[in-house]
Amino acid sequence: MFANGTIRWFSALCFGCVCAHAADWKPEKPVEIVVNTPPGNGPDRTARLMQSILQDKKQIEVPVAVSNKLGGGGVVAYTYLNSRPADGHTLMIASKALLTNHIAGRGPSYTEFTPIAHLFGEYLVVTVKPDSPIKNGKDLIESVKKNPAGYSFGIATSLGNPNHQAVAVALKAGGLDIKSLKNVVFNAGSAALAALMGGHVDVVPVTAALGSQLVSQGQVRPLAVSSAKRLGGVLADVPTWREQGYDAVVSQWRGVVAPKGMSDVQVAYWERTIKRMTDAEEWRQDIEKNFWSAELMSAADMRKFMDRDNAALKGFLGELGLAR
Repeated sequence: MFANGTIRWFSALCFGCVCAHAADWKPEKPVEIVVNTPPGNGPDRTARLMQSILQDKKQIEVPVAVSNKLGGGGVVAYTYLNSRPADGHTLMIASKALLTNHIAGRGPSYTEFTPIAHLFGEYLVVTVKPDSPIKNGKDLIESVKKNPAGYSFGIATSLGNPNHQAVAVALKAGGLDIKSLKNVVFNAGSAALAALMGGHVDVVPVTAALGSQLVSQGQVRPLAVSSAKRLGGVLADVPTWREQGYDAVVSQWRGVVAPKGMSDVQVAYWERTIKRMTDAEEWRQDIEKNFWSAELMSAADMRKFMDRDNAALKGFLGELGLAR
């Protein structure tokens, strides 16, 4: 599976104990949080919230800056990160794209970086136009079975990414050949939604945060959520794929990684600091507002999580013919 509802914990042993030698290191110069998206996008907003909490609450003693390193689908940012081996003053917001890009032959492997902490999972909502004849997720899968060429899926921004997985994993669980489905790739979520509203595609998966806005405005009808259990708010009545008979749990996770070669004491410092940051009320409010699932994990647990997710993604992208 790509996400597991039971993985909503962190290792108390790793996060809770403060070893005597772990206090031997702390930042001595400004800290840089790298993101591979423009200002205002999801990873950038996460980085700037981290910056705000760490500085405003004086959780660290040095300034914190956010650096947007764009290009190559994240390759520029990750190359920049690893140009600073063992530098505990440089962190990066990472996501599942770190895995999928490498599997598809673009960018470095996740094993080239030091994991620090898994932060949260962001789930997807599968949507159609309000007047679509498709009523729910089960109806969608049965309809596509009858007429595979009759339904198109609007995917932002690349095949194999979590948006694509949010429908493809369920369709595969329903017995369909996901490689033969009719997918239309758009360079932005807004373009995919415009195509949906215009009747050019039939189904578009979006993040839960965006989906909640569209549902509340009556712009889309939600068919299913890709979480292990139902979400809240305006999405509380939307069933999961599992409820509809398809074992499909997919999240776009977000975490923190650092350059290769980080020492144990550097990792321990950042584990404790990020645990303290995620206890802040501002962080909790942001998690709730965006329908994210708090899934804090230690560095060691994040490495195990990425190992499992990478193995599952290799198989999935291989079925799509996207693995290199």
